[in-house]
Amino acid sequence: MKTPSPKQLTSLDTYIDAEYGAKGTKRRNQFEEDYKAFKLGILIKQKRMEKGMTQEELAQKIGANKGYISRIENNTKDIRFSTLQKIVEVGLEGQLELFIKI
Repeated sequence: MKTPSPKQLTSLDTYIDAEYGAKGTKRRNQFEEDYKAFKLGILIKQKRMEKGMTQEELAQKIGANKGYISRIENNTKDIRFSTLQKIVEVGLEGQLELFIKI
């Protein structure tokens, strides 16, 4: 495999700017919102798996169905804060902390 020359390398920020537009544009804002939802789904999945739980078991603990958990983990379902809180605190027996950055 050929190693790229430094001229061919680009930073992640440069790549995202080229692919989705500059910060503040509609397309870039949508990308960033989608990415946040993706990260949340991955975090839930990681914690569930660390606990050795199936989607079905997590769903039962919070009174939902397996498909709902799957949609959250796969970023195809928006999640309400109250549901997120229930998943983390009841289902995963963790603590949800929130901070606002302005």
